[in-house]
Amino acid sequence: MKKLNIGVIGCGFMGRTHSNAFGKAANFFDVPYEPVLKAICARTGDRARLFAGKWGYERPESDWRKLVESPDIDLVDIASPNDTHAEIAIAAAQAGKMVMCEKPLGRNPAESESMVKAVEAAGVANMVWYNYRRVPAVMLAKQLIDEGRLGKIFHYRTVFLQDWTISSELPQGGEGLWRLDASVAGSGVTGDLLAHNIDTALWLNGEIDEVTAMTETFIKSRKHTLTGKQEPVRIDDASAFLARFRNGSLATFEATRYARGHKALYTLEINGENASVMWDLHDLHRLQYFDHRDESRLRGWRSIHVTDGDHPYMKNWWVPGLQIGYEHTFIHQVADFLKSLDGGGPASPTFAEALRTDYVTDAVLRSAADRAWVKVQSGR
Repeated sequence: MKKLNIGVIGCGFMGRTHSNAFGKAANFFDVPYEPVLKAICARTGDRARLFAGKWGYERPESDWRKLVESPDIDLVDIASPNDTHAEIAIAAAQAGKMVMCEKPLGRNPAESESMVKAVEAAGVANMVWYNYRRVPAVMLAKQLIDEGRLGKIFHYRTVFLQDWTISSELPQGGEGLWRLDASVAGSGVTGDLLAHNIDTALWLNGEIDEVTAMTETFIKSRKHTLTGKQEPVRIDDASAFLARFRNGSLATFEATRYARGHKALYTLEINGENASVMWDLHDLHRLQYFDHRDESRLRGWRSIHVTDGDHPYMKNWWVPGLQIGYEHTFIHQVADFLKSLDGGGPASPTFAEALRTDYVTDAVLRSAADRAWVKVQSGR
């Protein structure tokens, strides 16, 4: 098996999930490349050394530029905060490296467009970590839709609810809380949580034509970790919007970090002329399915336990009935990316595809500011 040397930038939550995925993909999937954990980069040498020792990286780095320029690195994986994505991705592409990047692609469409141009000009393989596409139950929903089982789609509804920022004592900025700092994150729940919902929706149901939105920042100022001063909060704590898809279906999207009792509730439901599907991250191995064409006396919602060998990805795991979890979605993404390098075409979502999500989030934020319907910029 050919070796693929990986350099990961970022040692936080996503750095761990990506490291685990790179380390496990070749164990469970027949892939043409074996990922080699070559280098890990953190802001400090001590942290990089600890992470390298724990996850089996060959060497630590504290300068991402050195990692990107290293001749022994084939793929640069960006698992660092949003304000670093564009600069690192462009430098990696110009150095001829394959690039994988955490979502959202950039803090705004202009940054994302520059990243797309860089990878396309360099002709390097690229991918964005929208991992929920790789949940077997969500992939099964995709198959059912593509097979025409739902018929014409009328409705798409989805939420992503959390509750971790409700306290007014929580500061903004710095490590661990950069998502509350607009200069680093770009936006709040729209770009952080709803980006996942939007990516999945575009993949399952096609392009979004227009949106009308509202956002709210419930706590207007917070102490900034880096300055020690009370500063205005410029990210959105909650975001909700209506959308029209190009296929004529209507949609509702909602995300908040102020839904007490919810840590990570991501749900979606799609209603078609013949059938409907529902999925819940808290029960991620199940797909709820209703088919109106069933015999009337037996008609009802069925709960499909997505663990059989003929379900997406599952033949590579355990025996039927034994389920998998969140971390496996990243392993699936690595496996698909590695397979794509052997002439199978680009693995989705590419940077160009992820840019479409950024166009939607941008339209949502502009709509909320203008209190008007906004057309979504067309992707390529």
